[in-house]
Amino acid sequence: MKVLVTFAVEAEFAAWRRLRAFNMIDYQGLKLRRTVIGGNEVTVLITGVGAQAAAQAMDLMMRMADKDQHFDVCVSSGLAGALCDTLSVGDVIAPKELIVELKHAGHGAERLEVDGDLRQMALGRGAKNANCLFTTDEILVKASQKKSCASRAQSVDMESFEIVKAALAWGARSVVIRAISDGATEDMPINFNLTLSEKKEVSLSKVLIQLLKNPLALPSLIRFGRQSKRAGAVLATFLESYLRDLAGVESRKQVSETAAR
Repeated sequence: MKVLVTFAVEAEFAAWRRLRAFNMIDYQGLKLRRTVIGGNEVTVLITGVGAQAAAQAMDLMMRMADKDQHFDVCVSSGLAGALCDTLSVGDVIAPKELIVELKHAGHGAERLEVDGDLRQMALGRGAKNANCLFTTDEILVKASQKKSCASRAQSVDMESFEIVKAALAWGARSVVIRAISDGATEDMPINFNLTLSEKKEVSLSKVLIQLLKNPLALPSLIRFGRQSKRAGAVLATFLESYLRDLAGVESRKQVSETAAR
């Protein structure tokens, strides 16, 4: 079985990369890594931050899949923000439903559901039963912004809806597994929307510019960095175990199908 796992930025993937060896793959500028877990081929894609970047990266992956391979399972992974006080930093979530707010007049929200069996495996591993994730087009910097979205979902990210939408277009089964990096009542230390490069990555120089404008934000930024690192480490351990479970389920399924012939 072939599995695609996505992250928005390298920093979200760093902890997992330290746990195991991944081979580099170059495909039309995409940042790909590959490994084998329990017999399953696992490809990691770094999409960039935001729905547009995720959609573009997944479009290129679809072309690659058409030419070279087909992915059976897609896991949208990385970090997410909490919109409710029942989620804490470091919690791993596996939402059932994804929503995105449509900007066109007369339209409300579009909704998607992940694969029920894949999600149930994550819940069985200890992921929190956060029912809904809201994919937004900008980082929610203030706690007040999170509060205004809390009636729609329990968590928020910027990529999962587009990733799952593309996976469904392939006919791949999909699931969202993310770790909480910031609480519902927590402001971001700086406006990260102003720190993204043209490639939709966090630019260190732009982070420094924001700090120069507000030096008092440095302690909060350091604390947020530690929270994100801790959440990433928890996520890496979870993904490692989850994908081994997935490989075991697939192996047993193949044995059962062979025996039934």
